[in-house]
Amino acid sequence: MTAKIVTLTMNPSIDVSTSVGEVKPIHKLRCAAGHRDPGGGGINVARVVRRFGLPLTAVYVIGGISGKLLQRLVEDAGIDSQVIETPDETREDFTVYEEKSGNQFRFVMPGPELPEAVWKAALEAVTAFDPAPGFIVASGSLPHGVPEDFYARVVEAGRKAGARVVVDTSGAALAGALSARPFMIKPSLRELRELTGAPLTDEASMIGAARGLVAEGKVETVALTLGEDGALLVTGDAVWRANAPKVKVLSAVGAGDSFVGAMVCALSEGMAISEAFRRGVAAGSAALLAAGTELCQPKDMERLLPEVKASKIV
Repeated sequence: MTAKIVTLTMNPSIDVSTSVGEVKPIHKLRCAAGHRDPGGGGINVARVVRRFGLPLTAVYVIGGISGKLLQRLVEDAGIDSQVIETPDETREDFTVYEEKSGNQFRFVMPGPELPEAVWKAALEAVTAFDPAPGFIVASGSLPHGVPEDFYARVVEAGRKAGARVVVDTSGAALAGALSARPFMIKPSLRELRELTGAPLTDEASMIGAARGLVAEGKVETVALTLGEDGALLVTGDAVWRANAPKVKVLSAVGAGDSFVGAMVCALSEGMAISEAFRRGVAAGSAALLAAGTELCQPKDMERLLPEVKASKIV
């Protein structure tokens, strides 16, 4: 039976995307019609999981009128919601595609400050499922008011309940999570550099840094995404290298979330971790084909999958 997946988003957003001919200062910029998607790391992962047809529940924090709109957008996507309410408004982020240059401009708001009662309620909600989910995916930034060890608390509670916890975040929130040894983290190269304080200028140093985290008992698995250079997967007994298919990039928004969603879906269905890794890379590349904040589509992932080769290098 397919294991249930629960996603957790402490700092969700309504993602507004549009396009304009050219971004200029001072002038009024006449944009194309805006498109609104539910966003934030865990919600993006949930959208991907839902497209692959697996059962899941998205746990997330909402506030105010914008929070109610976010909930409607999530539920319109066919995702089961469990919301935690907070007094202040849910944030809105804004992405603009500049037609002249092909550049994408992303404006990300900080989100509301969460009272202690709210983040404690979210922690309780995500680990109170009976039976426990197979996977808990805790993804995205932590808003003001949430302690840096919050994801470590999620990992500890998830393990106690019998779930494998995947953490996808950065900075102090990622460092804090490692004190509890999550099942998997998915840093970018920039995030791994920040975490380790090392320059990581070649593959050997990247692998060494990831293997060091595993050997020190901080995490079971590291999936290091490298953009157009593919990805590395490091476990306690093996290292895999995967190439990224060559695609025309329309938007980089949600590529990492698509990677995590597809990989967790594959693991939830009992696939080998190397095959799940291939699917994650293909899904991350598929997300680049989608405009704005649309994320990957399963048909694009399946089409790109034969181009992804995962080679065991250690």
